[in-house]
Amino acid sequence: PRIDDMGLMEALTTDAYFIGAMGSTKTSENRKARLKQLDISDDLIARLHAPVGLPIGSKTPAEIAIAILAQLTALRSTAGNTVQADFRAVG
Repeated sequence: PRIDDMGLMEALTTDAYFIGAMGSTKTSENRKARLKQLDISDDLIARLHAPVGLPIGSKTPAEIAIAILAQLTALRSTAGNTVQADFRAVG
């Protein structure tokens, strides 16, 4: 496991509203596979927003922050919806 995996393992078992992890799509897929190997349930892994942020082509730290805040805002707007929005499937 990588060092961020340990933190995510702990966070996923809390009642935190939002748990996100930065990284590319490939990095996120690998991270989720590692969490599964560590016996983290699919339900808990599904809580992880990774890669975090809306896919707006963010490059700078400020753009990444905006993308994450946009994702949080969108999720807050659909808080009653039990299905996690998959913004990467759009467009």
